[in-house]
Amino acid sequence: MRAETISIGTELLLGDLTDTNAVWIAQQLAQVGVDLYFRTTVGDNATRIVDAIRHALTRADLIITTGGLGPTVDDMTREAVARATNRELVLDDKLLAQIRAMFAKWGSLMSENNVRQAYIPQGALPVENPVGTAPCFIVEADGKHIISLPGVPREMKHLMETRVLPWIREQTGGEQIILSKTLRTCAVGESQVDSKITDLETSTNPTVGLLAHPGQTDVRITAKAKTRGDAEKMIAEMETRVRERLGDWIYGIGEETVEEVAARALAARNWRVAIAETNTGGKIAERLRARPEGARIIKSAMLLANVSDVSEQNAVAVAEQFRKATSADIAVAALGTMQAEHGLYSEETGRTAIAVATEKETRKMAYSVGGTGEHAQSWIIIRALDLLRRAASRS
Repeated sequence: MRAETISIGTELLLGDLTDTNAVWIAQQLAQVGVDLYFRTTVGDNATRIVDAIRHALTRADLIITTGGLGPTVDDMTREAVARATNRELVLDDKLLAQIRAMFAKWGSLMSENNVRQAYIPQGALPVENPVGTAPCFIVEADGKHIISLPGVPREMKHLMETRVLPWIREQTGGEQIILSKTLRTCAVGESQVDSKITDLETSTNPTVGLLAHPGQTDVRITAKAKTRGDAEKMIAEMETRVRERLGDWIYGIGEETVEEVAARALAARNWRVAIAETNTGGKIAERLRARPEGARIIKSAMLLANVSDVSEQNAVAVAEQFRKATSADIAVAALGTMQAEHGLYSEETGRTAIAVATEKETRKMAYSVGGTGEHAQSWIIIRALDLLRRAASRS
């Protein structure tokens, strides 16, 4: 079953509200094995809502709308669904009675405009809302279905969990599930990861996809199966193949950060780290200090100024000297050019050298990235933490 969600509300387009409903619904659909192919957002305009629904009907089997079911004139979802499916709006007496009962329960006077909420497209399946005054409905159109839910998150979630998801399970004929697992890599570009697993990315079930962040690339494995156990087995088999290709480029899974993994590795060895930074402005130390292990793994942190020599040799010298001077188990030095970037990316790429020193060895790397801009700092911090992670993880 292919699905599309349509979030309705001008406040979403203006950025006044974040559309958390669409994210939550996507997660629930995965739990029942429904493939969500598209997410659409449209403002409070009847014509545009009709166009969005009609377009969705050309490419999805299930359309879930949220919002626009209130009592005011800018709540246009009922009318739009009726127009999109060539139906009239009709008053449902049972829904009206339920709305009146809700107001009576609250001890409030029901305004006449609330009657609008009891109108639904002709032939639609009415769904009472026991936690609000906006009933929802399900419309069948040429074998496809439109489910209209209120935009209030509490009401939407209740109706989704108690009415919509059970209905979807009935339609799909039993249990299905979509599971995903994310493998996290860092200090390598998306193109490098892609070159190693290109053939795996053509798999249809499970699927393998890439998501790039500054200094990091996620590999997401997604499987669809009848049961959770079957999906987990499919993911595990594909994960083994991905790990064989990428090796220690993979530093973690799920939402793990590289500083989390590095801090954990340092703590496991009871190592203290000394950190010397220039263009990263002390942020390498900040990230480690923010970890629960931070207080016991950081021996010393120093921000260097006026460092003109950003060579690998100087980074090695700083790391080794700082480790000895502080009696730390491991030291990292990140020395970079200090020119400011123009915007997110600079025309002047600069340079940075990183060294990580232990008692047994020193590892060094040079990068054609420098400056104090956000882009440069993201890359350098990630690469420094990755070198630290690798050194602390070695036996």
